[in-house]
Amino acid sequence: MREYVKKYIDDVDIKIKNCHKFSNDEIDDFLFKIELFQKERIIHLVITLSYVFFTILFLFITKYIFMMFIVFFILLIFDGFYVYHYFFLENNV
Repeated sequence: MREYVKKYIDDVDIKIKNCHKFSNDEIDDFLFKIELFQKERIIHLVITLSYVFFTILFLFITKYIFMMFIVFFILLIFDGFYVYHYFFLENNV
């Protein structure tokens, strides 16, 4: 998804710099893709919040069962990557 968004933004930027006159089909395609990118953002927001919820849950469980610290640490790593990807989508759409 990251490469697709970057490529699409670069293509649109090149067309704008070349003073390309956009047709109605190109504008409709642009609006459709923006809508898809926004849906992708919402999906990633829900997933990110779910991962954070489970990470905090496992943090509290480690208070009683120390071996759950491994699961907490794995979820914490996933959280980092998801937040990084989500902010990429947020800043580019």
